[in-house]
Parts: sequence; structure tokens; C-alpha cells
Amino acid sequence: MSVEPEQSDSAASAYRFRARDGLLGAQMLFVAFGSLVLVPLLTGLDPNVALFTAGLGTLVFQIVTRGRVPVFLASSFAFIAPIIYGVETWGIPGTLCGLMAAGGVYMLLSLFIRLRGVGVITRLLPTIVTGPVIMVIGLVLAPVAVNLAMGLDGNGNTELVDPSAAMIVSFVSLAVTVAVSLFARGFLSLVPILCGVVAGYLVSLPFGLVDFAPIAAAPWFAMPNFVAPEWNWQAVLFMVPVAIAPAIEHFGDIVAIRSVTGRDYLKDPGIDRTMLGDGLATSLAAALGGPPNTTYSEVTGAVTLTKAYNPALMTWAAGFAIVFAFVGKLGALLASIPTPVMGGIIVLLFGAIIVVGMNSLAKSGEELTEPRNLSIVGIILVTGVGGLSFSAGEFALEGIALAGVLGVLLNLVLPWGRMGR
Repeated sequence: MSVEPEQSDSAASAYRFRARDGLLGAQMLFVAFGSLVLVPLLTGLDPNVALFTAGLGTLVFQIVTRGRVPVFLASSFAFIAPIIYGVETWGIPGTLCGLMAAGGVYMLLSLFIRLRGVGVITRLLPTIVTGPVIMVIGLVLAPVAVNLAMGLDGNGNTELVDPSAAMIVSFVSLAVTVAVSLFARGFLSLVPILCGVVAGYLVSLPFGLVDFAPIAAAPWFAMPNFVAPEWNWQAVLFMVPVAIAPAIEHFGDIVAIRSVTGRDYLKDPGIDRTMLGDGLATSLAAALGGPPNTTYSEVTGAVTLTKAYNPALMTWAAGFAIVFAFVGKLGALLASIPTPVMGGIIVLLFGAIIVVGMNSLAKSGEELTEPRNLSIVGIILVTGVGGLSFSAGEFALEGIALAGVLGVLLNLVLPWGRMGR
């Protein structure tokens, strides 16, 4: 199948829906598949619902952005730790309410950008705030990753799998994921997580950790297990500050795909439209029981590798995702993946979140020992990781949410010192 060469003019990403591009669209979904279903498997959401909402969200994004941008929207890794915490604290329906509010943050930022420009966001939420908040997200639930890798539940109170078998399985999953990400070339380098899951699954078989009975009993075609949100203002207050950092990172994702295709999406269709599309997709996903959506760097990598810049390929990928969502046996197969497989992989993923926050601070060029910066970063880290809580009647803030709010307030009120601006 021929693919148009790279272009830098307006035709580089022209929307052209053609039947012969179906295979390329399926390839885009395959690249995203491992990460797409990993988030619901880790957080207790339904992977078939995640497939459906990823496809539907991508179509919504394409409508809002007028079919200009070749990106696929699917499960956001930035929300793994907050969703796990939310499900343990408020249950899935309450957490979904918070996730809908997270989509609302994207929409408000979209409106803010349209009215004031991108610069005002970066001034209100500089890296000195978002960097440590991102670190806190990974640090707060690092024990969950370790517990799952050892065969325990997320709290470490219940043994789910024999610890010796769990450690072997989780180690293989982690080792294969790291090895593929380091040494693989070409298409394989785009799917390290999928490779880690497959390796861990195969190693689990001799230990008897996989139950095939639910797979055999599952129907071929079944309705995804959609879940409706329930109002929970505590979940809303928790998710809103969490959503700020990934919403801002959306800007970097759009810049990345711009560098691949040569088309300036910041101007056409505009970063306000791409942010709005992402926000609508996230709120829609939460309304149906799916995880928040985000643009996928794996798919951007595949676009780079294949030089397939036609946004209609993502329409094909979205269509396949929606169809696969109704395959009951696929959901049962994904649900059969043993807990230690997931545990081994999120050891890496939660660590990666921490490193992303550290890297953001390092690249910012800020002097972290300067009293103002030290105060902001230090207070965010200690209050977030330490689990500091504040309550007044029924109103309560704790952990990540309180750390994020404190960071924003401190950045607004603390004066610049001698090394400041």
C-alpha cells in the first residue's frame, strides 16, 4: 500500500477517507492498543468501555478540529494513580464524576486560551508548580505498584497471588518492557508495553495464574459494561488540580505532531480547538464509564515511521476500536491478565511519571534552592506525599489535590526574591 511522501504545506494533513486505508487505520489502533487497555485494567474500569470511548472520543476530536490533526485519543496514563485512589475512596461512579470535571478543566482552558492566548496559562501554572505536582502523582501511589508486583492488593492487605510466583511474573513483565523500549527497532519499538504484557501472561501460564473459564463462557458479542457517574464534589475537587498538568501537556503533544507533519496545528485548527476536543472526549468518556482521553505518543511515533499523515486514518482506527468494544471474549481475555503482570509494568510507569516531573523542573532552568522556588516545590512534595489533609465541615482536601491547590496559591502570593523576575 502506497503512502504519500511527507509534505510541509497545507495538503500534508488533508482529510481523505478511502477504503484502501483501512489496514493502516487498524495498524494505528494496534499501536495504541496495549496502552489503551492498560489503564482500565489497572484502575478497575472496563477495557471494552475504554475501547468504545477511545473510538468515540477520537471522532468527537476530529469533528471539533475539522479533521485537521492526525492523532488518536485514548486512555491517559496521567490519571492512573488518581483513578486508583478515587476508586478506593469514592468508588467508580464517584470517581467518574471527578473525571468529567477534569474534562471541564480542558474546556475552560480552551476558552481561556481563545480569550487571552497561551501565555497566560504558562504564567498562572509555571513548571515550578506543575513539575512537583506531576512528581507527587507518581510518588503517592508508588506503594500500590510494589504491592501489585508482589501479588498483593493495592493496599497490601490481601494476598492475591503466591508472592514467589508473583515476583517472577512481575519481573519478567518489567524486564521485557524495559528491554523492548531500549533495544527494539522499527514497529516493535512502538509497543513495549504490549510486549511486556504478552511476556508476563505467557510466564503466568505455568504457575496456573490464568483462568480460562471466563473467556470460554463469555459471548462473542456483548454490550460493554457502561457505568454512569454519580455526583461527588470531593472527587471533583480532587481531580481538578490533577487535570491541570496533563491539560497543559496537551500543548506539547500537539507541537510534537506538528513537527512530524510540518503543519502548524497551533494556528489551524488552533490549540484552543484541540484542547476543546480533548476535553469533550474526556468528559464523554467519563460519562460512559471510561478513562480520560489524551493524544497518544505511540500513534505519533507510528505516523512518523509510516509517514501516513492523513487524519482519516484515525477515523478508521476509531471505527475499529468501537467495533472491538462489542467483542465480549476480548474483554474476558483482557480481564484474565494476572495482577502481577500489571504490577510489574506500573512499577515502570509510576516511576516514569516521577521522572517526567523531575525533567520538567530540570528543563525549566529555575534555581530550586532560591527561597521562593524551594518553598513552592518543597511544600507541594511534602503535603502531597505526606497526605496532609484540610477539612471544614463536609469540605475536605488532601494529598494530590491539596498539594496542587497550595502550589497554585503559593505561586500567586509569594514575592520574587533577589534571584526572581
